[in-house]
Amino acid sequence: MSIDPETLALIMFATLFVTLFLGHPLAFSLGAVATLFGLIGWGGSADVVLALFANKTYGVMEEYVLVAVPLFIFMAQMLDASGVAEKLFHTMHVLWGPIRGGLGIAVIMVCTIFAASTGVVGATEVAIGLLAGPALLKRHYSIPLTAGCICAGGTLGIIIPPSIMLVVYGGLVGMSVGKLFAAAFFPGLLLACMYMIYIAVRCGIQPELGPPLPKEERIYSAGQILLMVLTSLVPPLFLIGMVLGSIVAGVATTTEAAGLGAFGSIILAAGYRKLTWFAIEDAAVATLKVTSMVLILFLGGNAFQSIFMGLGGGDAISQMLLGLEVSPYVVLFIMMGCVFFLGMFIDWLGILLIVLPIFTPIAAELGFNPLWFATLICVNLQMAFLTPPFGYSLFYLRGIAPPEMTMTMIYRGVVPFICLQWAGLFACIFIPEVVLWLPRVLFGD
Repeated sequence: MSIDPETLALIMFATLFVTLFLGHPLAFSLGAVATLFGLIGWGGSADVVLALFANKTYGVMEEYVLVAVPLFIFMAQMLDASGVAEKLFHTMHVLWGPIRGGLGIAVIMVCTIFAASTGVVGATEVAIGLLAGPALLKRHYSIPLTAGCICAGGTLGIIIPPSIMLVVYGGLVGMSVGKLFAAAFFPGLLLACMYMIYIAVRCGIQPELGPPLPKEERIYSAGQILLMVLTSLVPPLFLIGMVLGSIVAGVATTTEAAGLGAFGSIILAAGYRKLTWFAIEDAAVATLKVTSMVLILFLGGNAFQSIFMGLGGGDAISQMLLGLEVSPYVVLFIMMGCVFFLGMFIDWLGILLIVLPIFTPIAAELGFNPLWFATLICVNLQMAFLTPPFGYSLFYLRGIAPPEMTMTMIYRGVVPFICLQWAGLFACIFIPEVVLWLPRVLFGD
């Protein structure tokens, strides 16, 4: 009995989930499922399937903007080695510590600045977790609130430019990365502000969750605080301005700006007297590992995409969603719900590789602004780092957390921040200017 291609494509999608639930790595699951169903769909012709894979692989190799990925990752690793996070947290600790929940607010502020300097969640999460976790718990902050602050703050690195996810998104759909950076800037700041307001209000109502620093720890003069701000805050802000400013001004492409940022991070490490051969070697090795992981996922995802779309899976899902006699916004929320659900089980790169070929044409058919829709997907994917059971940020933190910070407490701590992320997503949906105002000002209509 023959199976029509659309049904075969949907079985292919279901098979991918089975392999993931069995614990197989995503990249190899994508490639293996693609090979199997490619052979079935094309009558066992290995030549056709392998030629298609080779063509897709060559397409990835030709994508110039992806050169920015290892450069931004190297920049993040060098900034981590330079001690920027440590200096920033100490300064924000002194500035915000005297108010209720001040250390939690300081965590979000440091994560926001560090996110705008690195664009990598893992580097931010681990660096801030090691610094802030013990400091907050020592001052009797609530364990769930501490966990929620660190996890949610760390995820800002995936949405606030220069974000690796935005670079990858632009490369996948052929969209201007500079415009994506501009579109994601205010949504990222909006989320950061929502986190800080929540912490301030929550600790204002329940002071025992985040008590202020005792008076005996407030030992710095105004001059000392100003010096700390100048030495810890100004250099990373200058680096951020150099990278993003060169893109917005049209002086450099995204890849060139990434190279500028990587060089700037080396200069910053030298300025903080942390530039050693071992620091450069560790940063280079870490960059190699992360870049290899990203590109292997790219190859597996491209193989899966090509077979799935070739079998008509994308057309089948498009016809199903576009055939619903409902408002376009209902279809939008269905797509957002699918992305959120996938985020519970798959990392952001796998989700992009799977859903973009399907959802991007649907969004265009519904008349949605492509830049606005891209930003909604990226804001949604920030939640993938926090949503149990497989949120990466949860495991990053658990790996470095003290024994009293159990996985249950981490889960409890992130729930309010997931709700805030949904609120931020709704704001971007119903107030499109949050996304579109800055790109229009910088790049025109």
